[in-house]
Amino acid sequence: MSKHQKLLERFLRFPKDFQWDELMKLLRKYGYEQSNKGKTSGSRVEFENPESNISLNLHKPHPHNILKPYQLKDTLDFLRKIGAFAESTEVSESKNNSDDEQHFEV
Repeated sequence: MSKHQKLLERFLRFPKDFQWDELMKLLRKYGYEQSNKGKTSGSRVEFENPESNISLNLHKPHPHNILKPYQLKDTLDFLRKIGAFAESTEVSESKNNSDDEQHFEV
């Protein structure tokens, strides 16, 4: 199993400790790079791919480097939108009753 596949599987478990650097590695695999919107953007970051007109906008988490659940959900929706999962691949949601964490399976 490749590093990318392991990272994708970790992401799909919606861990409570998924970090910004991991997100950047994941998106880089699909050709997306971080782009700040200028001096006035604050912590707002856009992930762009020169070959696509689809981008992802997120606020960089601070003071810690850990993504919030809504950011993971937005990223999952984005990955679906850009076709990161094969046409035949189904991403399904399940809940672990012991800790109410969401888990997505490819």
